[in-house]
Amino acid sequence: MDWPKELLDIFADPLLEGVRPKPRAMTADDRLVKSLQELTEWVETNGREPKADGKLDERLMLKRLEKLRSDYADELAAYDRLNLLRHG
Repeated sequence: MDWPKELLDIFADPLLEGVRPKPRAMTADDRLVKSLQELTEWVETNGREPKADGKLDERLMLKRLEKLRSDYADELAAYDRLNLLRHG
């Protein structure tokens, strides 16, 4: 696509350097996927699923995992690289 010279001149203005579109707001689905990704990273780092007798952060991860398993396993199946949502 050929842009008109006037637009190219506007885009080349140094005042517009660094101007970027506003990032898209995170949706509820995005937050669920991010939560599963964080759980996946935790499991990869620790070599196991979170346990109830762990420290607070581990217990919170376990609660998150339990919630995702019970309510969102089907919706998140495509993002579940370690099959965390099918265990338990």
